[in-house]
Amino acid sequence: MPIRFLAPLSLGMTLASAAMADAPRVATDIAPVQSLVARVMQGVGEPDVIVRSGASPHGYAMRPSEAAALEEADLVFWMGEGLTPWLEGAIDALASEAHAVELLGAAGSRVLPFREGVAFEAHADHGHEDHGHENHGHEDKGHEDHAEAHDHDHDHDHEHGHDHAHDGADPHAWLDPANAQAWLGLIAQELSEHDPENAMIYAANAEAAQAELQALSEEIKAQLAPVRDAPFLVFHDAYQYFETAFDISAAGAISLSDAVAPGPARIAALREMAEARGVTCVFSEPQFDPKLVETVFGEGVSHGVIDPLGSQLAAGPGHYPQMLRDMAGAMVACVSGAS
Repeated sequence: MPIRFLAPLSLGMTLASAAMADAPRVATDIAPVQSLVARVMQGVGEPDVIVRSGASPHGYAMRPSEAAALEEADLVFWMGEGLTPWLEGAIDALASEAHAVELLGAAGSRVLPFREGVAFEAHADHGHEDHGHENHGHEDKGHEDHAEAHDHDHDHDHEHGHDHAHDGADPHAWLDPANAQAWLGLIAQELSEHDPENAMIYAANAEAAQAELQALSEEIKAQLAPVRDAPFLVFHDAYQYFETAFDISAAGAISLSDAVAPGPARIAALREMAEARGVTCVFSEPQFDPKLVETVFGEGVSHGVIDPLGSQLAAGPGHYPQMLRDMAGAMVACVSGAS
């Protein structure tokens, strides 16, 4: 390297190191949220993620390093207790001095109620309703709490052709990129209040990321258009935000909650509904045994895998958009019978 380039390069590295050193310590709950925060902090710092890749966020035991990251945080961005009911207590105990931002309760968020029934009958007329930010999801006790409370009633409910409704807001709201766009602005605002010296970087990063997600949304809409009306089933009901954003609709879910296995009556009802509607594709998820899907539906339909957390992807700014691309690609491949 020519000698004349060493001083400017050294100065640039010094400035970057100073920015990193002065950046707020930030903790996030799940990888998609970490990705959004990392995109806004790009060039300044890197947020930590608490829930490790491949683990369910609904019930989780933190490792010492994850607890330490939470304890050292100046800012915490999380979806809310509907997704991680255990994290509120951890924040109070370990990060009481940190400023916690609950994204599901943020102004401008699209918040949808849980669906119910084998084919989501109860909320079929609300699937595309925008509930704004008034429904914060605080009434929801999380998938596992609700499942445990009503587990003893499932056989009775299945015999009558329905399930207990989940209460409150569906917390999987990150799967709507319009929500992510709104949160990018909020993330930049919160970071700027804690780190005004880098406010211009945060604002510019958020604006660029919002434009990137808008372009990606249009790309995915076009990609899914040929299979928009094809009926498919999902393993558990986590995808209505993605469906709403891209004008597609799952015919039903094998299980309403990832904490509860479907009973015999629900499986029978799903088979009947799938045959009646001509379902061609059933999705499992990486953390669940695909043999359940095979047991229920055999070889009569295509089997695909979609991952609402992007558990196979590296953390960082590129995680969130790649997760959406992967979901769309998996849906097209499975519904078209290519999987």
